[in-house]
Amino acid sequence: MKIREYAPYRAPEIAALYASVGWTAYTDDLAALERGFAHSLLVLGAYTDDKLIGILRAVGDGETIVFIQDILVLPAYQRKGVGSALVREALARFSHVRQIGLLTDDLPETVAFYKALGFRPLSRLGCCGFLRI
Repeated sequence: MKIREYAPYRAPEIAALYASVGWTAYTDDLAALERGFAHSLLVLGAYTDDKLIGILRAVGDGETIVFIQDILVLPAYQRKGVGSALVREALARFSHVRQIGLLTDDLPETVAFYKALGFRPLSRLGCCGFLRI
């Protein structure tokens, strides 16, 4: 497996990846997703040979804050270190940034995954978060 910056954008493979994990809110508006990719701070792809098997998309200013917006791995490659490798590469690239955040499902396995990578719940920091959806 290799991790590298994702370019050029290929709509069919991105749509297939998002659909494979059930993220239909993104696949319902593929034009918006493509614009989101274009405006992202960093997009990393995980590849086996030339096959895209995972993606990480980060947004922010790259100096004071970075937000991991999306991290997806094809189901056949989950729990094989792909997601961890993507996150570690992003963390290495933004090692100078004080705040790196993300939102995720509140499931035991997901919480354990991010805790193992050094993330802490906002509640442990005396903070809370808000979204307007």
